[in-house]
Amino acid sequence: MKATLSCVAASLILISSLAGAAEPAKAIAKVNGVSIPASLADLMVAEQVAQGAPNNDELRRAVKDELVRRELLAQEARKKGLDKKPEMLVRMDVARQGILIGGYINDWMRANPVAEAKVRAEYDARVKNMASTEYRVRHIQVDTEDAAKALISKLQAGSRFEDLAKESNDTGSKDNGGDIGWVSPKGVPEAIGAALPTIEKGKFSAVPVKSNFGFHVLKVEDTRQAVPPKYEEVAENLRRELEQQALSNYVNSLVSKAKVE
Repeated sequence: MKATLSCVAASLILISSLAGAAEPAKAIAKVNGVSIPASLADLMVAEQVAQGAPNNDELRRAVKDELVRRELLAQEARKKGLDKKPEMLVRMDVARQGILIGGYINDWMRANPVAEAKVRAEYDARVKNMASTEYRVRHIQVDTEDAAKALISKLQAGSRFEDLAKESNDTGSKDNGGDIGWVSPKGVPEAIGAALPTIEKGKFSAVPVKSNFGFHVLKVEDTRQAVPPKYEEVAENLRRELEQQALSNYVNSLVSKAKVE
């Protein structure tokens, strides 16, 4: 197995090596007389295990081999004086800052977990806000209202919607007869969402519908009652959203209080 090592860990190794950090007593290897700290290997193993890798001898050998390669490359970089070049010093400062920030964010999030009650309340609010009906929709998107009106005239004259959809600007659906699948009125541009309930099943829009993407001719193939996902299916995603929202609010509060000149 070939271990894939994280950028954060790689940056930490490079910075520690170039900065000439004091060598801890315990090492996993020596490369041209330079000890590789066991703590770095432990960090990288822990990261791989967190990503699903089995914690076994094979992983530890892969980590050791990678650390040896990195130390050799770092030594060659120092021989060329790259650790003294201004642009490299700036890059190392940025990497060091990124590691420090990452550690602080992880620490803050551990200290400020999102309560289960808040996740449940967010779920309940979203379910309450769901539209009661979903629509199976085809659409044709064009640049101008006149082009959309011309398409509607062709449909009224008997042309097949699927054939005319080849003229659509929407490359994701034009070759599939304009089919965009099942949608909720609240999950599409507002003008389209407002138009869908006015179109009978099996019919197309009598007038063009304008959105930020252009003008649309819509066809409702079918309708069904919207069924919300189970809480257990979406709770973890909701939790992550709320965590990111809380972190963003916290960072914004720091910015608002800071003296920036």
